[in-house]
Amino acid sequence: MPAGGAVIEVQDLRMRYGDRDVLDGVDLAVGRGEVVVLLGPNGAGKTTTVEVLEGFRRRSGGQVRVLGVDPDRADEAWRARVGTVFQSWRDHGRWRVDELLRFLGRHYAPYATAERRRPRHVDELLAIVGLAGQARQRVKQLSGGQRRRLDVAIGLLGHPELLFLDEPTTGFDPQARRDLHELLHRLVDLDDTTIVLTTHDLHEAEQIADRIVILARGVVVAEGSADELTRRIDASTEVRWCVDGIRHVHVTDDAARFVAELERQHGRLEDLQVRRPSLEDAYLHLVEQAERAAVEAAGVVPLGGGSR
Repeated sequence: MPAGGAVIEVQDLRMRYGDRDVLDGVDLAVGRGEVVVLLGPNGAGKTTTVEVLEGFRRRSGGQVRVLGVDPDRADEAWRARVGTVFQSWRDHGRWRVDELLRFLGRHYAPYATAERRRPRHVDELLAIVGLAGQARQRVKQLSGGQRRRLDVAIGLLGHPELLFLDEPTTGFDPQARRDLHELLHRLVDLDDTTIVLTTHDLHEAEQIADRIVILARGVVVAEGSADELTRRIDASTEVRWCVDGIRHVHVTDDAARFVAELERQHGRLEDLQVRRPSLEDAYLHLVEQAERAAVEAAGVVPLGGGSR
């Protein structure tokens, strides 16, 4: 159980389309104020998992509770506590940005309580997502990146306790991506918002996640912080350096000791580089391991005559 108490509790989640299992027994717990990133290749079940948690897709089996409620039975008051940023949505191109947000904000007002703050003021929200200068523009006039900022604004409109973001930085330039990451950290620090995010961007996951959950073939194959996942793989550190203009490369399990010995032998080293296993290395290794195990369980002999 997460330290802050579970906002999301999932046991043996299953989703079947025809004779194909998209989710095959997912277990997941997310604590209050935690930022959890779902990683996985296309078809791993990330978006399906999020859609079940949001209450937009009915599961085939398993137990799910989100904010203490089964999403399949959730009412409008529950939905007002949850913010969602979809991969894409059919927006209302003729609406002006501020008018659209004010219209959508009316949905949340009836559910405000003494414990729950009212919807964010539209001007404040536009400033938060960097759209203050586009308040009176029609949605169809926004650039792709600006529309994505509007998606985020809609997700934040109701001051959600729990925020789902599906590939939120698609179309963002580096500065816009950094701004969103800072915003997400502020939401956690100031509002104790719980965030669940899917992405293919491993750098993004490493920057913002308290915990990373890796899905492959519809199951959780690993979870932990970026450092914890990196330490799980059996990979050595690569050391590169130059002596008298000649480049050398060596792989070692004890980089500190090896570099100290090099400096004892050669003095100051030219162009010293120490490359430790990265989150990308860990992710690729864990997904490949899961894929290989699934193939072997199905009794299929991999090309090349066996494992490698």
